Amino acid sequence: MKTTRIFRNSLFALVGLIFSATAWSHGGAAGTDTDQCKFELEKDHWIHYTAYQPKAYPAEEFCGNIPDTDSLIQLVFDYQDQRYRGMSVEFEVTKEPEGTRVFYEAPKKHKSGTVILNLPNGVPEAGKYLIHITLLQDSGERLDAHMSFKAGGGQPTSAGSYGLYALVLFAGLYITYLSHAGFKRKVDELMGKAKEL
Repeated sequence: MKTTRIFRNSLFALVGLIFSATAWSHGGAAGTDTDQCKFELEKDHWIHYTAYQPKAYPAEEFCGNIPDTDSLIQLVFDYQDQRYRGMSVEFEVTKEPEGTRVFYEAPKKHKSGTVILNLPNGVPEAGKYLIHITLLQDSGERLDAHMSFKAGGGQPTSAGSYGLYALVLFAGLYITYLSHAGFKRKVDELMGKAKEL
């Protein structure tokens, strides 16, 4: 009974670790006050940005550092202000410092507030890139925003991923503990010896 309680408490601790690691991976806050993945279009008006490499890293989100250069890169933009949804938006990605264009999407409206841009072959080489977003108002006024990212630096496994791996391993061991009398006996013996120390 006591061993079951220890495993249950350990499970809760691991779940807490995973959720706290996930929260900190995007700047440590749910709001946009400390969010590193955003563009400021005007004072207090933002577009949130997330990058993905779904083929190489299917469960990871990226912002300023994209690990691979030669794998599909998806750039996802979410308008955090309804008034931008009626404007035409132009996107461009350039290699810096040369300013060489590697991606361009002509101005068009995105009524849903979410834009997904696919760079099917990634980017041509490792280095620094700049995302240019231009919103075109009906009056002809242009709102420009820029955000840089680095590609090709590789990506270590995040703390959230380690927590998830630990949780899966722990869950597998716990199921084995509950379902196999021999394994349960060995674990109970080890726990008994640990208490004696």
